[in-house]
Amino acid sequence: MKAKRLFFLDAVRAFAILMMLQGHFIDTMLLPAYRDMSSLPYIIWSYFRGITAPTFFTITGLVFCYLLFKAEQKGDTKKRIRKGLSRGFMLLIVGYSLRVNLKDWFSGYFNTYFLTIDVLQCIGLSLILIITIYFVLRKNKIILAITFFSIGFLIFIFEPWYRTLNCNNLPVIICNYISKSNGSVFTIIPWFGYVAFGSFIAIIFNTFEKKKNFKQIMLFSFSIIGLCAIYLSSPALKYLTEITDISIFTESANYNYLFSRLGNVLVLFFIFYGLENYLKQSLITKIGQKTLSIYIIHFVIIYGSYTGLGLKKFLYKSLNPTEAIFGAITFIIIVCFISFYYAKTNGFIYTYIRKAIGWVKK
Repeated sequence: MKAKRLFFLDAVRAFAILMMLQGHFIDTMLLPAYRDMSSLPYIIWSYFRGITAPTFFTITGLVFCYLLFKAEQKGDTKKRIRKGLSRGFMLLIVGYSLRVNLKDWFSGYFNTYFLTIDVLQCIGLSLILIITIYFVLRKNKIILAITFFSIGFLIFIFEPWYRTLNCNNLPVIICNYISKSNGSVFTIIPWFGYVAFGSFIAIIFNTFEKKKNFKQIMLFSFSIIGLCAIYLSSPALKYLTEITDISIFTESANYNYLFSRLGNVLVLFFIFYGLENYLKQSLITKIGQKTLSIYIIHFVIIYGSYTGLGLKKFLYKSLNPTEAIFGAITFIIIVCFISFYYAKTNGFIYTYIRKAIGWVKK
């Protein structure tokens, strides 16, 4: 039996990828004079842009673990694990490759810029970590759920301790996964925390989705827990310091973007899960199924992967708000069109990376 597809997650991914496209375009092209945090439109734009990465990472854990449990029920666990591992390593390879400038390399100029870590490497490593944790604890789903939740919670709580971590004594390729000191955009901590919470939610779906009124209960939970995370997580953390005398809770509360962003993600889940019946087979869910190809195409066009010739080279911080908005809309349309026109982009990448590492037979 084919695993049930959670169409609302495709819709959420589509929302996130579209926010990423416009966010990267506007952030790269907008004149510095208009980056005014006292301007309400810019504040709103900046806030919604900040939801994008937490959404992607949470969905990564939710979707992959959900499919893993479905494969387990069908007796296809080994196949799903192989597929997950090959996808994880493929994302690592593609993530590194997008930072390569072949023009510089052919001219004999090399640097460590291509070793900086971005979203694809973090997602790839996260898939490998999910599989490892699942493999160790798969016989007891309750312990597995508690482990995923605890990992997410502890990563978020201890963020102040590793926020400015410097690990230059480690090899650059390892250091870049845990520190931004060398220019990494994302690091495995705290972002794996969102993946862990997504994996926890996947266990809930897999365990209870056939129960009566499950959807109504999840909608209520997404909305209430999401709003509490946004508005009450900081006071709650400070209260924990009062009753335990452990200062890390207050330190986390004073710069609490992780729990509040998780709340934003849960509210998005509430909205799109509630509208799921209207989203099946719609354009937005199809966009959500093409996120990898969209990501790669947009990266090449904006940042000039491989050639060094991207929009950034010619339009960097040069557009006024009107030009940036219309440019972002045009950019979204072009990237999505290319992605849909080359419909086999994802399949092509997956197939040839798997063949290269020899884990999936032809």
